[in-house]
Parts: sequence; C-alpha cells; structure tokens
Amino acid sequence: MNQPPSWQVGCELAFSVEERAEIALQIAVAATPGRTVADRLDVTLDGRPISGEVREVGGPHGGRIHHLESPPGQLEVTYRATASGLATGADPAGDEAYQRLLALRPSRYCPSDALLGFAAGQLGDRDPGADLVRDVVAWVSNRIVYAPGSSGPLDTAVDTLLAGQGVCRDFAHLGVGLSRAVGVPARLVSAYAPGLSPMDFHAVVEAHVDGGWHVFDPTHLAPRASLLRIATGRDAADTAFADVLSGIATLTRMEVGAVFGGCLPLDDWGALVHIP
Repeated sequence: MNQPPSWQVGCELAFSVEERAEIALQIAVAATPGRTVADRLDVTLDGRPISGEVREVGGPHGGRIHHLESPPGQLEVTYRATASGLATGADPAGDEAYQRLLALRPSRYCPSDALLGFAAGQLGDRDPGADLVRDVVAWVSNRIVYAPGSSGPLDTAVDTLLAGQGVCRDFAHLGVGLSRAVGVPARLVSAYAPGLSPMDFHAVVEAHVDGGWHVFDPTHLAPRASLLRIATGRDAADTAFADVLSGIATLTRMEVGAVFGGCLPLDDWGALVHIP
C-alpha cells in the first residue's frame, strides 16, 4: 500500500536590524485542504523571544504571511514544519476565471507586454496550451545559464533575457513572462524543494493549461512532484520570503532545509504535474 507523501522542511533567517523595522515573512507551508501541517515559528531579538509581536495574515492560495515589527538588534527567525497527506478540495483563492485573468496581466517582474514581439518571433502564433508552455520552458532552459549570484533583487524577466543568466527566480520570471506573452495564464510559486542543490527556497512557473494549473520548472533542479507550496502570486513581489516594509534590516544569514519522505520521485519534465 502506498504511503501518503510527507515532508520535513524549515529555515533559519538572521537579520541585523539597524532601525526599527516592519518585516513580512513568507516561509510557512501554505494551508491546503486535506493536508496536515504541524509547524512552529520562533522569533528572537538578541536572544529573547518576541513571539507576541508576530501576527499571521492569510494570503491567496493558502499562503501564510507572518508580519512583525522589530526594534534594533539581532533578529533570528526559525521555522520548522512537518507536512503529510495528499491535498484535496478546490483552490481557496476563489473565482477561477478571475485567477486566469490575473495571471495574463503584466506585473512588476514579469512585464509580458514588453515581451510580446520577442515571444511571437521565437515561439510563433499558436494556440495556447500545454505544448506551447513546454516550448517556453525548453527555450528558457536552453538559453539561460543558471549562475548563483548573477542577478539582483530588482532584475525583471527582460533583464534576465538580456543577461542570459540568473537563478531560479529569474528562470521563473522569464517563463511566466513569455507564457503570458503568448496567451497562457501563468504565475509564480515559491516552494520548499527536496532534492534542490544547493538547497534554497525555490521558484517555479505555474501555468493554466488543459483545464487546470500545472507547474513547470525551467531549471530542472528538483522533482516537481516533491515540491511543497509556500506562496503563489504574480511574481516575486507577491511571493518574496522576506520583505522589509519599513525601517532598516539586512539579511545576514539564511539556511533552508527540505526532506521528502521516502525516495524522491523521478521527473518526466514533459509531463503535466500538479502541486497542491
């Protein structure tokens, strides 16, 4: 009898807070109907707990945002989670037609309107569907070099296209931008990714094809069936693992871990894969 999938994931973040800062964290496993998640978030400032200052806010697609305000000092965040089970039920984000419409619009890091001519020249005028997204992903995978440290937090899909290199976030932004430019609704998913090396938070493309949302990964760095969703949005502006909303705080250390129960699944990169 097959055992339900299970995960053990977590991260440790350290910030040097120089001026009282308001920070939003998106590091918690998304709340998904039918899946059991047991997790804990610990936040300390100069070694003292400040858990009373942390507030959880619900985001789209089951996303969970932890909002906190920190005085100056050394801020440490530790998150640990155990998740199990196959998710069931509808996407809690609501109206599907609206979600598809939103995923066709240009966004901060995926200016698909600036990619229209390029996408048409490279991919042609074709009906939007799974084969077209596969070609988009293959194009990004073959033309962009994965190079850690090669891009900055303000780089868009256009910057990645011109530079010819980037990290998973850049691959995902370009995949999303090109998909939208050829008429396929697409968005970005941040996830814990067992098997990823070097280990980090991971970003992938989620496109609406063949009647549902399916995940594509131009980096081919981790099996898609083992991904555990954290946040879903138009691009990294919606899904960043840490946002300093006000004040001054600098990320000084980050460690991420993700383990999948049992053997990692093999990935047929041409297959359609849904992650809850």
